[in-house]
Amino acid sequence: MSRHLIPKFGHVRSFRTGSMQVLQQALLEKSESKFFGREVMPLSQDCPLYALHQGRSPDQESVGSRTKRSGASSGTRPKNRKEFLHKFVDSEILTTKLEDWYESISEKSACKNPVFDVPFELIELQKFDYALEGVPFQQLIRMPNAVYASTSDAVEATAYLAIEDFLHASVKGLWEAFWSQDEPMPFSVACLHGASLKFYQAEKAIANGKLGGLCAIGIMMNSRHSHGRWDHILELALLRPDLRSVAVESDQHPSASVLGEALFFAVRMLLSRSLSRLNGIQDSNCVFVLLIDSQYGGVVKVEGDISKLECDADNIYESAAEWIKKHSRISVSPIDRIWNKLGNANWGDIGALQVLFATFHCIMQFVGIPKHSIEDLAADHGSRLQTRRVERQLGDTSVNGGGLFRFQQHSVSPEIVEVQEEAIKLESEELLKLEVGSVLWLEDSNWQKGYQINEVLSDGELPYYVASPVEDPGKALFLYVGSLPSQLEPAWEDMNLWYQVQRQTKILTIMKQKGLSSRYLPQLSASGRMIHPGHCRRPNSGGNCEHPWCGTSILVASPVGETVANMVSAGRFGFDEAIRCCHDCLSALSTAASAGIRHGDIRPENVIRVSSGVRDPYFVIIGWGHAILEERDRPAMNLHFSSTYALQEGKLCSASDAESLVYLLYFSCGGVVPDLDSVEGALHWRETSWSRRLIQQKLGDVSTVLKAFADYVDSLCGTPYPMDYDIWLRRLRRNIHEEDHGKEIDTSG
Repeated sequence: MSRHLIPKFGHVRSFRTGSMQVLQQALLEKSESKFFGREVMPLSQDCPLYALHQGRSPDQESVGSRTKRSGASSGTRPKNRKEFLHKFVDSEILTTKLEDWYESISEKSACKNPVFDVPFELIELQKFDYALEGVPFQQLIRMPNAVYASTSDAVEATAYLAIEDFLHASVKGLWEAFWSQDEPMPFSVACLHGASLKFYQAEKAIANGKLGGLCAIGIMMNSRHSHGRWDHILELALLRPDLRSVAVESDQHPSASVLGEALFFAVRMLLSRSLSRLNGIQDSNCVFVLLIDSQYGGVVKVEGDISKLECDADNIYESAAEWIKKHSRISVSPIDRIWNKLGNANWGDIGALQVLFATFHCIMQFVGIPKHSIEDLAADHGSRLQTRRVERQLGDTSVNGGGLFRFQQHSVSPEIVEVQEEAIKLESEELLKLEVGSVLWLEDSNWQKGYQINEVLSDGELPYYVASPVEDPGKALFLYVGSLPSQLEPAWEDMNLWYQVQRQTKILTIMKQKGLSSRYLPQLSASGRMIHPGHCRRPNSGGNCEHPWCGTSILVASPVGETVANMVSAGRFGFDEAIRCCHDCLSALSTAASAGIRHGDIRPENVIRVSSGVRDPYFVIIGWGHAILEERDRPAMNLHFSSTYALQEGKLCSASDAESLVYLLYFSCGGVVPDLDSVEGALHWRETSWSRRLIQQKLGDVSTVLKAFADYVDSLCGTPYPMDYDIWLRRLRRNIHEEDHGKEIDTSG
């Protein structure tokens, strides 16, 4: 199956579970348009609707000339929305309507800057930065320095040409890196004329004397429409002269006038998409607007259900302002430098990086999940780091010698000597290494606790430990150690460590606060910072001292058990274990789902069997670092165990964790492990395996209830319908009772 059919035709599953009518409709849509949602066949010029809108703006023309749509889009609401869009043309009026609101939220946020949330977390940008290491970007037209210090039209014209070239280089580099190097890029870049709201190539607009009316630059789908279509716009960039001063005076955020204009264009884009016939847009309720001047730039992200906009044609700007206040979620990035004094883009700095990340999301909205994920490309950072170490002749190229740290050895003198009060400095090769017998001390609030390492384990990628409290040597706990905060350029592995330690600590803390109680969920025992040797000179205001170990995060959790991966390798995962594992994991997922938490990384390394100190062994799901709490969270991507929806959309549906559990059981019970090296291959394997019922047949060899459960999960995948955990827990419980000849199991959770 072609990878590029997926954004147009929907999920791969639709070919297997959908009716022939769905397929016929998809083929019909394909015949009416090009791939990736390009231009829909326009109406002929002799059509009355075409003539009706001659002379109007491109969005008016495209909106008015579309054929009648079916379903929920037909009726009075779209008609009202069309009229609303035709009249919604003045950004200054909307900005005026929003002034009091902006001033109010600014005052409320005075003590807890910033006013708005940021669209991207730093950890997301770091991961994206690693993914772009090998991607060539080249802006050929240099940005003139201090554009608005000069009144020359030539300088301003060059600025528009430079931004157009910057956006072209951005979208071209991202397309070739993540989607396809062989297929032509389905996007173009053009400038927007403020008065007519039409799009022109910058050179043509300048040649025709329209330079003074240009107000923005847009990335859009390729179109045969001479002046573009608003529903084809991926992203808009506003060129504004006052960003640099605002960056200094307003805590790195745009002024009310600039933000008001960005919100105006965001609403226009959302309205146009809601009226569009394009069905390839995956998230039509979210748009990005870039703010740019000759040196700096930022990102405004606007999310919201535009169907909640009250389309009052007599009070259009009041209605739009009310929608922004009540139904939208606005995120604004800091204004950071993009271009240096020579006019070259600093592609690796955070200013350009957040613009690139916004563009990446816009492309994904229109053409779907990329062929190469961010995780795939970022994973190459480790090999590049190793190559660099070899180039620099640093000797042993294994990451930290096979462990996280190595303790510095000190000679012991029998005499009393004077010790200077300064942080212990380590050679670059000397790192802390935790081994069996090592004792690590943890600081949490006002107490300190020691743990002795009893065993060093691995989850397939990162090390973790079995440790015992110094005061209770008989108690076993899992201990996770984060990356060193002192590293100036953390390796890619350290980002995974952040998920393993800091993020998992957050999730387990939330579970504890919400009172989630189940023996099949891990429990937070302790968390805090490592206590390093020597005197700590951490400032009172927070932060870390100069010691390289200062601030290293530690997580301690219980219970301890053997991973399913180890059980399978040792041949100890039988049919009885499969049924009990399915029951216990479903129970854990049910309990977590009741609090709105989904795991997102079910695999054999993240499920353990607890047997020590209990009569009946049971299974626990660990590794909650990639858990999904809110819409913007993204699950881990695993070609063998991620759900179909996760691979396609980068999100989880209600049955995603259960689907991953089915894959775990299938492979653990002897299912053939395919050789997968791409998302496309992983989706094809899933489609083939489910359609041929290979997974159901294999689990049917274990138990009829597992086969039935696989069929149930298959019917839910990719749908919005919730999992019915209770009925399957009851059925699995009966099977465990029968096979254990009357043994009782714990039914909590």
